[in-house]
Amino acid sequence: MPTVLRFEAYRFYFYSHEPNEPPHIHIDRDNLSAKFWLSPICLAKNIGFNAKELRKIESLVESNQQNFLEVWYEYFDNSN
Repeated sequence: MPTVLRFEAYRFYFYSHEPNEPPHIHIDRDNLSAKFWLSPICLAKNIGFNAKELRKIESLVESNQQNFLEVWYEYFDNSN
C-alpha cells in the first residue's frame, strides 16, 4: 500500500493490488476515507468526509495530480 503523500492529517495512497482499475488515489484521515479518479479528477467514493473537506481534498488531488499519475504508472509498470 504505497503512500504517495502525507499532508496535514491526510494520507494519500493506493493499493498495490488494484492495477486493473484506472489511476486513482485513496485518502484517509482518522476513520474517514475517500477515493478520487485521477484522469479526469472525479470523486469515486466517500466514507464520512463532509462537502467542505471533500473540496479541500479535491484541491489537493488537483495540485498533486501529475505526481500521483507518475507514481501510479511507475509503480504498476514495474510490478508487471
